[in-house]
Amino acid sequence: MKMYIIVKDTIPDKLVPVITAHASLACYKKYETNEDMQKWINGIFKKVVCVTNEIEFEKLKDEPNFVALTESSLGNEEVCLAFCPREEYPKRFKFQKMWTPQNN
Repeated sequence: MKMYIIVKDTIPDKLVPVITAHASLACYKKYETNEDMQKWINGIFKKVVCVTNEIEFEKLKDEPNFVALTESSLGNEEVCLAFCPREEYPKRFKFQKMWTPQNN
């Protein structure tokens, strides 16, 4: 079980840790009664933070069970999608690039 958190690749690195922390909490609150969420929260709750471009970000919204987050300091732009944990994700998730801070 894992939760995928997808951040747009245009978001400044300094904002990503706080955004992803908020994303995991928002996702939990939205899906706290979901059976998969219950398994995840009561087990080893793995999270995967990835970055993607605007086009793929929009395509990922076609997937079920996610919460979208906005960032007020970026004009309320959508910055992140957090997906309710599940055992299996579609292949497109496996090809997402893991987030790593750039040395800016």
